[in-house]
Amino acid sequence: MPIHFLTYIIVGTAVFIAGFVDAIAGGGGLISLPVYMMVGLPAHNAIATNKMSSTCGTALSTVRFIKNGLIHMKLALPSVFLAIIGSTIGAHLALMTNNDILEKIMIPILPITAFFVFNKNLFRDHHHSFKITRRTMLISLLAAFIVGIYDGFYGPGTGTFLLIILTIFGHMAIKHANGQVKAINLTTNISALTVYLFNGQVIIGLGLFAALCNMAGNYLGSGMMMSKGSKVVKPVIGVVLVMLLLKMVHVY
Repeated sequence: MPIHFLTYIIVGTAVFIAGFVDAIAGGGGLISLPVYMMVGLPAHNAIATNKMSSTCGTALSTVRFIKNGLIHMKLALPSVFLAIIGSTIGAHLALMTNNDILEKIMIPILPITAFFVFNKNLFRDHHHSFKITRRTMLISLLAAFIVGIYDGFYGPGTGTFLLIILTIFGHMAIKHANGQVKAINLTTNISALTVYLFNGQVIIGLGLFAALCNMAGNYLGSGMMMSKGSKVVKPVIGVVLVMLLLKMVHVY
């Protein structure tokens, strides 16, 4: 489908902001996916193309977290395996779902995810040491599989959901939790993107341009996250909530 020049500008700006937000607190898809739909992409193409840009951005953040020792392979590798299974299942379910239904799903998903974003103030950086316990391992594995299904099926808020689960229920410090989130989220993104590519749903040109913009946002956001931790989360939440409000006004 032909893409207007203005579409590249609108999408590029949105995914840059989405990448910045996603690297810090998750939820970047809440910004980028509605914009893909707003510029006229059908739901399946919007989800698939959004998956391409977010995959590239998340990959860059993941590399930065690995270099800074914030991703623990003993925990990440089994989580990644289950995330692959979950995301693949979710992507296939999405392909079997009617386009109109996918668009309508956005309406309840946005306020539900907004509720979780509001609760980001529950996060603290007081967990100074990190030890992989049986509880942490179990919660990470369950989160990777269940949230992986959601990410493959729809996507927005995946990083937020994972961050909430790992910090609140897994008792991980926000920086370490964010590292695990990036490893899991990258896996679910790649798995789902592979399915969408094989089924011809990705608009390649727009997706590649958006990927560059998303990577730039993720690079800046991940650096800020590693240097300031939870201190930077609160203002980012404000950005997400404003975007959520604008989207809900548009929907209704």
